[in-house]
Amino acid sequence: MRLGGPIFESCDGPDAWAAAVRRLGYRAAYCPLANDADDAACAAYAAAARAHDLVIAEVGAWSNPISRDEATRHAALAHCQAALALAERVGARCCVNIAGSLGERWDGPSPEHYSPDFEALVVDSVREIIDAVRPTRTFYTLETMPWVAPDSTDSYERMLHAIDRPAFGVHFDPANLINSHRVFYTNGAMITDFVDRLGAHIRSCHAKDTRVTETWTVHLEECRAGTGQMDYRALLTSLNRLDADTPVMLEHLATAEEYALAAEHVRGVAADLGLGL
Repeated sequence: MRLGGPIFESCDGPDAWAAAVRRLGYRAAYCPLANDADDAACAAYAAAARAHDLVIAEVGAWSNPISRDEATRHAALAHCQAALALAERVGARCCVNIAGSLGERWDGPSPEHYSPDFEALVVDSVREIIDAVRPTRTFYTLETMPWVAPDSTDSYERMLHAIDRPAFGVHFDPANLINSHRVFYTNGAMITDFVDRLGAHIRSCHAKDTRVTETWTVHLEECRAGTGQMDYRALLTSLNRLDADTPVMLEHLATAEEYALAAEHVRGVAADLGLGL
């Protein structure tokens, strides 16, 4: 496993970027380049990552490729294809997006996400993205989500088989799969089952946390790693059985100080388990 996260300092070039990542004690990084980066820049950042023993974990393709608005959908598909091409050129482990949404918000819930044809819609959009780029060393992945497929181990497994592309991989965000009190209180079992069944395809993992409040009817909220009830012992034990370069990426925090505290918690659990990050 390789712990990673964002950096907050400005960096003048690939070597300065890699050094800044390493100063934080990270061995994995988010891709620092935009989709329109040229081949020379991609090669330079890839070389700097190798020289500093870093893995570029993922390129974000955050957009809505299943939007009801045709212009939005076409722009999102083009954006995802460009992001996947960047991941291929820079040697990132994956390009990641969510499936999208049929609701008002690009990443929001909708009753139509539970219709019989919804997963087929996502399958078609993912195939269109992968088939336009045909990557050979990176993967297009869907981040697990609480209200849009893939929203469970079962739905991700179905999609993996339905999409049927060697370049489709798995992105694991266990906090996003905690969408009920039952899963919240048994999240260690959910994590273990997910990795047991899909671990061979996992390209990257997000690390955050979840807590429950007593607000009616059900209220779950995301929080910093170590301030909720995520079973990090189960998570790190399970991920440790995978590829040694599997990234564990901290996200969704506002300040460098918060990231330092999150990293301290994850490293502490790993140390208790005798695992390296």
